[in-house]
Amino acid sequence: MKIVVGEGSCGIAAGAAKVYDKLASALDKSNELTITGCIGMCFLEPIVDIYDNGTLTRLVKVSENDCERIAKAVNSDDLSIVEDLKISEDDELFLKKQTRIALRHCGIINPEKISDYENTDGYKAIRKVISEMTPEQVIEEIKISGLAGRGGAGFPTWFKWNAARSSDGSEKYLICNADEGDPGAFMDRAVIEGDPHNLIEGMLIGAYAIGAKEAIVYVRAEYPLAIKRLEKAIEQATEKGYLGDNIFGSDFSCKMRIKAGAGAFVCGEETALIESLEGSRGMPRLKPPFPAQAGYWHKPSNINNVETFANVSWIILNGGKAFASMGTADSKGTKVFALTGKIKKGGLVEIPMGKTLRDVIFDIGGGIKSDKKFKAVQMGGPSGGCIPESLLDTVIDYKALSATGAIMGSGGMVVMDESTCMVGMAKFFLDFTAKESCGKCVHCRLGTKRMLEILTRIVDGKGHEDDIDLLEELCYAVKDGALCGLGQTAPNPVLTTLKYFRNEYEAHINDKKCPAGECTALITYKIDKNKCVGCTLCARNCPVSAISGTVKNPHEIDALKCIKCGKCKENCRFGAIEVI
Repeated sequence: MKIVVGEGSCGIAAGAAKVYDKLASALDKSNELTITGCIGMCFLEPIVDIYDNGTLTRLVKVSENDCERIAKAVNSDDLSIVEDLKISEDDELFLKKQTRIALRHCGIINPEKISDYENTDGYKAIRKVISEMTPEQVIEEIKISGLAGRGGAGFPTWFKWNAARSSDGSEKYLICNADEGDPGAFMDRAVIEGDPHNLIEGMLIGAYAIGAKEAIVYVRAEYPLAIKRLEKAIEQATEKGYLGDNIFGSDFSCKMRIKAGAGAFVCGEETALIESLEGSRGMPRLKPPFPAQAGYWHKPSNINNVETFANVSWIILNGGKAFASMGTADSKGTKVFALTGKIKKGGLVEIPMGKTLRDVIFDIGGGIKSDKKFKAVQMGGPSGGCIPESLLDTVIDYKALSATGAIMGSGGMVVMDESTCMVGMAKFFLDFTAKESCGKCVHCRLGTKRMLEILTRIVDGKGHEDDIDLLEELCYAVKDGALCGLGQTAPNPVLTTLKYFRNEYEAHINDKKCPAGECTALITYKIDKNKCVGCTLCARNCPVSAISGTVKNPHEIDALKCIKCGKCKENCRFGAIEVI
């Protein structure tokens, strides 16, 4: 039998590496033990897949203590021993309801073995391109596919490739933006960790199309596993002749290297990324000229993100029309989302454009944790916006999402329930963008700080009557005056929460109340004496001894001592702790 342990970052964090080690020492040598990247079902990690003559048995939430039993089941060819660990039919639907192109190999192949990738038609697309197609034909095929940049802007990929190819100069560069910085986003990381050769092949095709002899992957240093596996994949591809000089005996040569970035969010903007690549501080350049004319070292350059390149080899092998047949009139193909937050089934989701937010959150994601009421979903990270329940049937494509005030972004999808304060959420994202601003332009450097000060004042219960109008005025001033996409989109979380949840701002300012019961400055903890049975659990867990009372008698909270940490509410088994 073949036993596969999911060792993406999510799996390793859940204990997959320890599970692998235990299985390695317990399994018979006749069985093959290997690893794979993120399978996508992060909510079920660690995951162990058992293949027996092509039949897959998936075991979920595996612990070290289960390994001896799994080994016994495999060694004796009796999988009924681990019946309780098998994935449920309902959870199996998480993947079955998806359409996977960018993620088609993730969770299936061993990312550290080039042979695994080759056995799934790996590197056949670049061979086809070099032997059968001109660069112009490659660009035309990408044009037919309708592939748009998956980094957030949704700009036509073919147009960028064609612009770089048409630019004067024999020295050109192809760059992959793997500087994934949105809170809650991990799509690009999963692709690199789970299928690095697919990224390499997509980049090779792009380099051939624009005439680049050097390709660079700019990846954030906080992704050590992704960097490690990509380095190994580049070495393997070079040894096999897929990278280097005269690939497949042709005139096409291309080398690839990795640049580890320091994790500045602004380097997701392509000209700031280029500045960082050149060894300067990551700060945006004025455009024009665009990178296609004067990019890296002022040479023609093309930049796409990981997911964009991950679709390319599939398009070449299956045809642009096949890709374009999925999606909507304006947004073709599939899109990968990182589904996180107050969701039952968090993980990686790849669906055809045209599905609705409800499809992803409730049909695939299983709905809201603890069956609480859905409140909003943040799309596009700090550059995106919050979409309310009334717009849950919004179609997922670039235009429809933009119409809500949010954006597609790179694919972060953070789900919020009724316990989330929308003013606090806006403050969270503004705090992020204010800290990540490079400081080059006044509107972003100072405007985001002034906006953050107002939001902080509101959640602290010190808001003024004119704060909402002032906040809106600042939002539009920053959007209109900022130099790059970071500043131009930073106000989006504020504007969308003001648009859809203005009542929460007004409650914070006028009533000095947080409707969600989340802002500590505006809430008070109180014990309902009719429900309190005097179990003393709340008092024993209070870190500041603010709760008093005797056993089997109602307790009370000293409001002056209470630090509003919520420990009492967390530990109360009788629902006696009220937040008012």
